[in-house]
Amino acid sequence: MVLFGATGFTGGLTAEYLAGHAPPGLRWALAGRDRARLAAVRDRLAAIDPACADLSLLHADSGDAASLRALAEAARVVISTVGPYVLHGEPLVAACAGAGTDYVDLTGEPEFVDLMYVRHHAEAVRTGARLVHACGFDSVPHDLGVYLTVGQLPPDVPITVHGFVRAGGAVSGGTLASALLAFSRRRETAWAGRERRMAEPRPDGRRIRTPLGRLRRSADAGGWAVPLPTVDPQIVGRSAAALDRYGPDFTYTHSAGVKRLPVALAGLAGAAVVFVLAQLGPVRRWLMRRLPGGQGPSEQRRARSWFRARFVGEGGGRRVVTEVSGGDPGYGETAKMLAESALCLALDRLPETAGQVTTAVAMGDALVARLVAAGLRCETTEQHR
Repeated sequence: MVLFGATGFTGGLTAEYLAGHAPPGLRWALAGRDRARLAAVRDRLAAIDPACADLSLLHADSGDAASLRALAEAARVVISTVGPYVLHGEPLVAACAGAGTDYVDLTGEPEFVDLMYVRHHAEAVRTGARLVHACGFDSVPHDLGVYLTVGQLPPDVPITVHGFVRAGGAVSGGTLASALLAFSRRRETAWAGRERRMAEPRPDGRRIRTPLGRLRRSADAGGWAVPLPTVDPQIVGRSAAALDRYGPDFTYTHSAGVKRLPVALAGLAGAAVVFVLAQLGPVRRWLMRRLPGGQGPSEQRRARSWFRARFVGEGGGRRVVTEVSGGDPGYGETAKMLAESALCLALDRLPETAGQVTTAVAMGDALVARLVAAGLRCETTEQHR
């Protein structure tokens, strides 16, 4: 297994998680452009586990296709934390698809996910590679939370699931750069989505819907449900399209849960302002310089961060609620989810899949078990209506 991008902020946290949790005998390595910086990461990891002093350091550059082909051909699973993915991610995806090597990342960029399907899904199916995007807070808790909810409902009836997420945390420079870039590429994102819809077969005789929804008061949200136009509902919808277990007519909505209406309105207004500013190149670059890549919240700040996601599913006269919760969503828990996804692909007995697949489709119960064992809290209950 190879971690590409260990010198970045989230990449470093992922490396530290692997140093503390990779099973004995697992062969893994660090890859990147700068050997000196990789060596510094290796030294830090050796303080966690002395065996890490022997980790291999591999040269790989997102601008050097030959180095990425060599990396993919040398590995069984590749982890990528090098973003923004729409700028830097495709060459490694292409290399893994061509080599039949499993690939995971933590992208939350819909444009990138759709483009990778259009350009590399068929090749990955041919070689047997599993390309699993969005293996961090985007979108593991949501994909698996809905998966667990649906698993407790009748399989042959229409199913509706409403997801509500609440979180407290801070962002890193890499996350800010990816978000601002995605905001500035709305036309490219829409085009990539259309290309995918034309290329991707639809489930036969089944309907899958992920509407944006509307601002509304909701007891399940603990106040107000604010629609979230993130990659998460798209990932959930693709799991639903691939798995008959989601029923003949599946609907999912994805919202932030906000207690007070003024806070909800302020959040919407703030998001609108950032969206507008992201369209202006000089302003966008100035915002990125305020928090450069490689920097992120302190360990003390991450220790105070948290998330709770609630999924309310209804079908066949039954109502099921799943709650998924944990600590720092953007970094500590994301590093855990990403690393455990890679370990799951490398070590666990899983369904036969290939091509671009979601965490629910590729790993499902095995990844749930790993994350619960690693401290993520998942609880599903049936409620009487």
